[in-house]
Parts: sequence; structure tokens; C-alpha cells
Amino acid sequence: MPNLRQQALHWLLCTDADTKARGARALRIDGDAGAAESIAEPPGIPGRPARPLRVPHKQLKQRSVASLPGRAALLHAVAHIELNAIDLALDIVWRFPGLPDDFYRQWLGVAREEALHFELLRDHLATLGFAYGDFPAHEGLWQMAQRTQGDLLARLALVPRTLEARGLDASPPMKAKLVAAGDHRAGEILDILLRDEIGHVAIGNHWYRWLCAQRELDPIATYAALTARHDAPRLRGPFNLDARRAAGFDEAELAALATIAP
Repeated sequence: MPNLRQQALHWLLCTDADTKARGARALRIDGDAGAAESIAEPPGIPGRPARPLRVPHKQLKQRSVASLPGRAALLHAVAHIELNAIDLALDIVWRFPGLPDDFYRQWLGVAREEALHFELLRDHLATLGFAYGDFPAHEGLWQMAQRTQGDLLARLALVPRTLEARGLDASPPMKAKLVAAGDHRAGEILDILLRDEIGHVAIGNHWYRWLCAQRELDPIATYAALTARHDAPRLRGPFNLDARRAAGFDEAELAALATIAP
């Protein structure tokens, strides 16, 4: 039986979105989760379906959620983010060996929840007459994963604590737009996503601070240095300070965010 890291790599390479989600949800820890043996990186990471068409972020059209295609396009964008999030969780499990078992157990839980999120959005899209792959999508989340693949500290700082934390800020206004357009089921799904994503960002915060302590680094100064080194997107308000507080950002970090203009 392949160990957990090998299984995570297997599903990361899977090119069918539905199969990948089912596989991620079925993963369980068995034995030594963080087995430290080296695994050569194969080509094809991450596995991607032929659709959707992937384009630069600036080429994506902004659509009004007042129309059915506009609502579907927005939900499709969120589904694509969740598929990327499955890959991010699987990648952090297979790529970084020799960490405490709790590290792998927690990120495995993240992968399972991200897979559920993808399935909820995919199934809701189907009720609207659309499917995952019907709209173009961008790869911003995965591009940051590529930039940070050689340093776990940078990965934790710039994916869960930066890019995924932006989802905490975006979720309430997105829900308000969809509910105002009459899509109450989408609002319910976004509530599930926000609840779970608070936990995912909290896991990123925990392990970022744990690793800073291991390396005797100041978390705030180190975060600033990593964002500059890896050209992370500039943070923009408004911020969901309650959700960020629940996700483990400390008061000094929240106070700094309050000085950033929307």
C-alpha cells in the first residue's frame, strides 16, 4: 500500500476533476504519515482536465450576477478555486517530508473539505444548466504554489495566509450579490465554504508560526520579507476582520490591515 504522501501525489496527478475530488475525499492516514523518503517529482503536476480553458486573469470577462450566465460564471470561478485548493493541499502533503503527523493529518482534512466544496459547487452549477469547464479560468493560486515549491515557510505564508485568506474577505459580499439575485442555495454553499476556509487558514497560520519558531524567525518580519521576495499580490481591503481573527491572525496583523485602503 503506498504511503500517504504517495497517495496524495497520485491524486494530484489525476487529470479528471470529478475523480480527483472523489479520491481526495477517500484519503485516510495509515501508518507513518510523514514518511521521510525522497519522492522524485514526476511531470504533470498538477493534473488538469482539458477544460476549462486557462487564460491570464486579466482576460477573464466580468459578468453581472443579475443574469443566469453571470451567476454561473461566478460560481464556476469559485469551483475552479476549490479544485486548485484540492491540489494545493495534496501538494503540501506529498512535497514536504519529515514533519509531524498532525501536519499531514490536518492538510489531509483540508484536501477532503476542498473536494467537498468543489462537488457542492459543481452540482449546483448543474442545476443551473452548466458544468465545470464551461467558462475560462485562471491559475493564480497554482502559480504561487510553483514559486514556493522549494520552501515550506514561503508556501505557508503566501498560499493559506495570503491568497486563501483573501477568500475570507471576498465571501460575504459575494454571498450578498448571489442572494440578492435570488440564488439562495449558492448563499448556503458559500456559508459552508467560509466556515471551512476559516479552519484552513487557521491551519496555515499554526504551521507558519510553528516553522518560524523552529527557525527562530520573527513571524511578522519574515512574512513581509517573503511577500517581497516572491512578488505576492498586494493586500486590498475591505477585510473580514472577524473571520481573519477566527483564522488565527493576531491583533498586530489585523491592526496593520486596518491601515490599508480598500
